[in-house]
Amino acid sequence: DSLVVLPTGGGKSLCYQLPAIVRGGLTVVISPLIALMKDQVDALTRMGVPAVRLDSSNDSTQRYIAEDGIRSGEVRLAFTSPERLINTDVASLFRAAKVHTVAVDEAHCVSHWGHDFRPEYRQLTRLREFFPGAAVHAYTATATKKVQTDIVAQLALKNPHCLVGNFDRPNLTFRVFPQVDLVTQVREVLDRNRNEGGIIYCLRRKDVDNLALMLSKQGYKAVPYHAGMSPEERKRAQNDFINESADVVVATIAFGMGIDRSNVRFVMHAAMPKSIEHYQQETGRAGRDGLAAECILLYSGGDVASLKSIVTKSNEEKHVEPAITAAILSQIEEMSRFCRGVTCRHKAIVNYFGQDYAAENCAACDICLGDTDEVPDADLIAKKILSCVARVEERFGVNHVVDVLRGSTAKNVVDRGHDKLSTWGLLREHTPGELRDFIHQLLGQGSLVQDGEYPVLRLNARSWEVMKGQRSARLIRLKAPEARKGKKTAVEWPAGMDVPLFEILRALRKEIASEDKVPPYVVFTDNVLVEFARGRPGTLEAMRRVSGVGDKKLRDYGDRFLAAINRHCVGNNLARDVPMPRGEVKTTKPTLKLTPKKR
Repeated sequence: DSLVVLPTGGGKSLCYQLPAIVRGGLTVVISPLIALMKDQVDALTRMGVPAVRLDSSNDSTQRYIAEDGIRSGEVRLAFTSPERLINTDVASLFRAAKVHTVAVDEAHCVSHWGHDFRPEYRQLTRLREFFPGAAVHAYTATATKKVQTDIVAQLALKNPHCLVGNFDRPNLTFRVFPQVDLVTQVREVLDRNRNEGGIIYCLRRKDVDNLALMLSKQGYKAVPYHAGMSPEERKRAQNDFINESADVVVATIAFGMGIDRSNVRFVMHAAMPKSIEHYQQETGRAGRDGLAAECILLYSGGDVASLKSIVTKSNEEKHVEPAITAAILSQIEEMSRFCRGVTCRHKAIVNYFGQDYAAENCAACDICLGDTDEVPDADLIAKKILSCVARVEERFGVNHVVDVLRGSTAKNVVDRGHDKLSTWGLLREHTPGELRDFIHQLLGQGSLVQDGEYPVLRLNARSWEVMKGQRSARLIRLKAPEARKGKKTAVEWPAGMDVPLFEILRALRKEIASEDKVPPYVVFTDNVLVEFARGRPGTLEAMRRVSGVGDKKLRDYGDRFLAAINRHCVGNNLARDVPMPRGEVKTTKPTLKLTPKKR
């Protein structure tokens, strides 16, 4: 038995696919989503691997063929869901076929301490009853030590070999900024990643629809994705993104699991995720090809209150155990601390998952790059904000307090006589966005609280300590884009890459993918095209030496890519077969340090 924790794109699928292909016998793979199963089975069968799936989307013919292949011993990999395994005769079919191995994908779903607990996964405690002689292997991308222990217990793993990969993704740049002007901040990211693939995560469906519509109207190739759309609409959006007809998908967290597009150059969160585990998994969809990518999180204090309210209300309606709700609320608090933190983001993530991070400066996050400034006179600003909350008798929300502080003469201010308060207009030099952000920072520091169905601002003991000068307040603000170190104006490609040639090859890849009706990454991944554009191979033999170019792909596509490279070189008088710079070792994937642990 084993527990394998590897980051997104780190090779978990290979861990159960390759042994099944080489060794033989039947491997059962338990997966939470039909889309996940379909993608894997389609990819395997294209490569000639006998794989099937048993799920609710099978028609009678598909089910008959799959079951016949399992009974005959031809099938090596059979995919199914926890519900189908437990509640139908599928388990009997597998047992009769003498299952050799059971692989539990997305194994964190079995733990209520995990970030994506699913009650149906709890039924997998019966795996030993169904398949007493089979080895059981659990796979996940995100699991703290506590979750790892729970997975081992829930699945009754026998003396498992535990392999934990490095949680750091050095090719990702993490930036966590206060949300000041969402549309402007989103466009800033899109404009420096023009024609590149990206995902923008929003908290609510209406936020997804509004942002996707706005971006489309402004000329960005953006599509929405959320659970409120029809299955056909979701499928179309997903296909548009995977096939690179759309550059950006604006989505709720319903999008992403099993997305195989490796060249996602940015992931943006327009609101705070529910947990560091969610954040790690969602940002892990960027840069899966090992090339540089960036992850931007825009947060506000209002996100914390919204998330807590959504979780509490939803769990009460579903009669979820109080312990599970408490665990989720604790994760929200942990995520809030991460957003407000002043520790290197790479270090904070790695430490959260129980690993060490040695570098003093990662040079790849907002903290280490110095993207924010301390606000001068933070204590004075905080006192004015808190005093205003007191003057309006702790009966109003953020926007009303901002209006009073900026000296607004709006009807709702004047009718209540709040234009006569001593705090009216005290901070008129700051924009509404800045003031909202300052208030949210005070909320995050616990120097203000927000409660009620329509959240109002209230004071607490810490508020009075700040107003009396017994406690300091710390406020930060985002530097102007041109003042930020390490700001990218375009995608950060490896040194020596011929960018015009890369774009030519990318267009050719899309043309071939359209002809073959497959996603572009199936033809060649970005890092293969990058190496073609850097080394400009002049023969099929030279092209074959590039990692990711196998015999079949060379036969299918080699001549067309070689012709494109040769045309470009002749037209621009460029050398071919350019050697790797001396002393440079080509790596397209971050190194995975596996830490074996015996339990």
